[in-house]
Amino acid sequence: MSEYIMNMETQKLELHFDKADYMALSEDLKKEVKSNFLFSRKYGAWVSRAKFPNLWRAEAVAKKIGLVNGGKSGETLTFAEQMERKAEKAEARAERYDYKSEKARDKAETLQKPINDMHGDIAFFTQPNINSSGGRAFTNRRNKMFSAWERGFDEFKKSEYYAERAETARQTAAGTKPTDKGFIDRRIKDAEKTIRAQKKNLESYRKKLEQIEQGKVFKRYDGTPVTAETVREWIENAELIIENAISKSIYYHECLEEAGGVAFSKDIIKVGYIVKIKKWGNCKVIGTGKVNITFEVMNIQGGVPLKAAYAEIESVVSDAVEIDKHPFKVGETYTVQMWSDTEQRRIEKEYTVTKITDEKVTIKSGTDRAVTKKPRKFRDGQGYSWAIGVADGIGGTIYKKCC
Repeated sequence: MSEYIMNMETQKLELHFDKADYMALSEDLKKEVKSNFLFSRKYGAWVSRAKFPNLWRAEAVAKKIGLVNGGKSGETLTFAEQMERKAEKAEARAERYDYKSEKARDKAETLQKPINDMHGDIAFFTQPNINSSGGRAFTNRRNKMFSAWERGFDEFKKSEYYAERAETARQTAAGTKPTDKGFIDRRIKDAEKTIRAQKKNLESYRKKLEQIEQGKVFKRYDGTPVTAETVREWIENAELIIENAISKSIYYHECLEEAGGVAFSKDIIKVGYIVKIKKWGNCKVIGTGKVNITFEVMNIQGGVPLKAAYAEIESVVSDAVEIDKHPFKVGETYTVQMWSDTEQRRIEKEYTVTKITDEKVTIKSGTDRAVTKKPRKFRDGQGYSWAIGVADGIGGTIYKKCC
């Protein structure tokens, strides 16, 4: 039976149909199959280049050539098992490349042996071409030996190429489990973001399925109806994505623990601290959030503020906090441009500083309600300035030069 199957172990789509059916396809359909699948002798099927959840194009090709959905096969591997499998495959690749490298080197030595054996025979290399039967035979033989000797260099290059591929594969196998805390932390956040997004999708899909079962009609962009079966497939796919993301999150949490865990958080790191970040060296913390810190690199003048996760902090170099005090004073007035809904244009509006603290500024305009803002310090072309964002758009920010 001609069908397509989702292999849960590899997370890829497989096309199972006879060679005669493939040969009967049009050239355009053959090109589509080849661009989205690779034939695997191991599975005896065309295996998709893409993995779940990016199989919509491969599935569309499968349906276009007339295959039916054969369901799923195998069991889903945990992310840890997937990484172990990746390491095993990389090690197997390294062994294959080592074998190819040795074969190429042996062939190179065989090709160059006839010329190498003639070293020391000056007459062999210096004898001129003689236009006689024996002379021409000698010249042809010598030319073939030189040609083989030159081909030997190509084989040596091939041997070096396969040796490099083998080394790269071994590095892949050895480096499957990461130790960089920043990298691990980002992977955990990616997995958690995926879980949150798919949970929202699940809620939406289940609500839509309930409405369809009650008789409500939903249509796609092309006007075709969305069936209950289609929505159930969406739900199944979303659940599988969540399962994979949870597995990935567990794996990277284990990696993080093995790497020493996260030693720092917002409760420990304060604005003004000097911390060491692997990629940047010593950095000054200029902002702390729940997830990331904002910092300036100490040895870079005029650099822009950067962000890093708490997991990327290697150590605290200095906890001596020096708060940058803003230059705004009570009683100062500033004019900004605000959008007026009644006049349908931007108008000028005056704000007065009514209260200040070391970190925040309270401003008020006429009888409007007072607002409290935290000024931000930034580098300009000649030093530093401070800004208070009041309204969106050009002219909606208060600026004051500092030093």
